[in-house]
Amino acid sequence: MVDYFSRDYFTARDRFRESARRAGGILHTLPITAKGPEGEALTIDIAWFGAASPRRVLLHSSGLHGVEGFAGSAIQIQLLDRMPAIAIDAALVIVHILNPYGMAWLRRTNENNVDLNRNFRTDGKYEGAPETYSRLDAFLNPPTPPHADLFYARAVYLILRYGMAAVTQSVVGGQYEYPKGLFYGGHRLEEGPRKYEEFLRTRLAVSEDVTAIDVHTGLGKYGQDLRLVESDTVYRVEGGLESMIFRIFPNKPPRFIGQEFCTYSGVRVLQALREENRWHHYGRGSLDHPVKRRLKHVFCPDDPTWQAAVLRRGRELIDEVF
Repeated sequence: MVDYFSRDYFTARDRFRESARRAGGILHTLPITAKGPEGEALTIDIAWFGAASPRRVLLHSSGLHGVEGFAGSAIQIQLLDRMPAIAIDAALVIVHILNPYGMAWLRRTNENNVDLNRNFRTDGKYEGAPETYSRLDAFLNPPTPPHADLFYARAVYLILRYGMAAVTQSVVGGQYEYPKGLFYGGHRLEEGPRKYEEFLRTRLAVSEDVTAIDVHTGLGKYGQDLRLVESDTVYRVEGGLESMIFRIFPNKPPRFIGQEFCTYSGVRVLQALREENRWHHYGRGSLDHPVKRRLKHVFCPDDPTWQAAVLRRGRELIDEVF
């Protein structure tokens, strides 16, 4: 089962494309301008099965957060090997790696340092930052290459000072004032998200019954998965993917499920993100630095038991909703 996990973005893309063709799907490719580490072309790949103008749709997406895409990709490649039955008026649409730059470069963000799950602003206002984020900027985003700087001790102090809930919401909810900072939402809709939204508007306008599953990995109790809907998220996110999905279907609201596979504590995940961000902006940014390997590990542990659970729970959710 664990063999569905790929070693890098390009291996995952090749496997996804081949599996989709073998399963009889129609492949759509959305190219982006950014390039891979060796100048390779990067694409969002979409496999379509079933009706061309479906009434009912399951939309399954992965890799919005780049480096988190290894788990979602594995679920999708496994799904292509064991396809469910599809009704005559239905479609299964599998969207492979919405942030190919992030997965190829082992970043959570895209080529402009934008967290794409903060980029789908409904109001179009890409401005502002929480007051507490501004106070924490020097800690979160030091303008130096990665090095030991008492991160954990400082993190504990700040949590005690401001409170865990306030720090969590202020840090990860999204900000639009610090372009080199963590959880930056950008100043406009990015190329990949724009092309994806245009694709959905063009192809799914007639659909009346839409379920969207978006796969993530990250903080939480190791080995478990969380199924998050808009009403029960741990913290509020500005400009999340679900806001775009709901915008496309205003008169027939879809069901949106964020499936998050838990790995490590929030502080550990934040430390890995912080150090990789420093290497990207103030180091060489290359893939050969230990911070890149650590970032991949906190979002996709090299643990067969964890990976097997991802595959099992990922498929179980698909079978439940489709």
